[in-house]
Amino acid sequence: MTTRGGDGGLPRVALVGANGHGRWHRRVIAALHAAGRLRLVGLVDVRPLEDEPATPVPPEVAFHTDHRAMLAAVCPDVVVICTPPHTHLPIALDALAAGADLLLEKPPVLDLAEHRALAAAAAATGRAVQVGFQALGSAALAELTDTVTAGRLGPVDGIATVAAWQRPDAYYARSPWAGRRTLGGRPVLDGVLANPLAHAVMQCLAVAEAVTGAPVAPDRVEVERYRVRPIEVDDTAVLRVTPRAGPPVLAAVTLAGADFVPGEVVVAAARGRAVLEYPTDRLWLPGEPEPRPVPGRRGLLENLLDHRAAGVPLIAPLARTAPFTEVLTALRGAPEPALLGGDLVDTVGEGPRRVLCVRGVNAVLRRAAESGALPSELGVPWAVPPYRVDGLAGEVPQR
Repeated sequence: MTTRGGDGGLPRVALVGANGHGRWHRRVIAALHAAGRLRLVGLVDVRPLEDEPATPVPPEVAFHTDHRAMLAAVCPDVVVICTPPHTHLPIALDALAAGADLLLEKPPVLDLAEHRALAAAAAATGRAVQVGFQALGSAALAELTDTVTAGRLGPVDGIATVAAWQRPDAYYARSPWAGRRTLGGRPVLDGVLANPLAHAVMQCLAVAEAVTGAPVAPDRVEVERYRVRPIEVDDTAVLRVTPRAGPPVLAAVTLAGADFVPGEVVVAAARGRAVLEYPTDRLWLPGEPEPRPVPGRRGLLENLLDHRAAGVPLIAPLARTAPFTEVLTALRGAPEPALLGGDLVDTVGEGPRRVLCVRGVNAVLRRAAESGALPSELGVPWAVPPYRVDGLAGEVPQR
């Protein structure tokens, strides 16, 4: 793929959703702009542009409140989309129709129908779609998947992730869609599995892909969902995905943890356990005395630019994320998460910084990850029966 010309041959890049998490993308774009890899030509947000002192906006960069006006005005080669998940598809379709390649924040879309529509539009326009699962660019993950593929761990019995974060009240006041299942009749699914700890789930699916040599085709999805606030989605969840082929995947995650666990991906195999702490890129393989840092992450935007210039394979192409989308599709029908409270929940702080923690939840999540069992199967007193969807295999779109 090539740029449209002009600007010294540099790809023209625009960012839709320039505030909030978009400020992180602004810093990435600014660094690549300074390195002569791209030219920033447009920023879009429905709110006034927030200051980012480390990356002031060049005066020649146009700011718009409507992405369609930006597309018509500056004709970007690449569009980075960092807007609420339920707005991704229409913006992405407009950008593809305008001839742009995409870096689309995770989750890319919220169900398989949207995934198919986006994949079809990308194929029809011949454009690339990279999804913002930036942890997939980790050299530590690559070493782990190479180890699995080479058979050095022996047969893999299961893949699990455990993560325990905390989010204060202010987190759920950050936007109208925060903590919502739907907004204006449209799915939002701003739960722990779909948004903040989506990376943990996707890392597991990437390892499972290395085991079988193909994207996971879920056959059964089971989930137990909990919350400590009157939100519409889960802040604590244990998910088990049973694929048609390959080992089961279990994700045990919370935003109401008592102690911080950054996020571990655990591969249980015949020759021992491998553990990847994915936010820090620390890897612990069987036979090693302790975890070790594995430096090197490939940035997704830089990788997309390399793909355009020289056909370098994308790290997180849309097709690779299809199993994650299928999991979200299964979760859309799940009942309201169980509300935990009383003596089970501790309160720390007050006001916007107030944090609610589920007493003993870290131990429950670790037991689930180590055993591959759901809390209800472990006899946890506050656990509820799982929601289950069967017969999913074969619905993941391949491209």
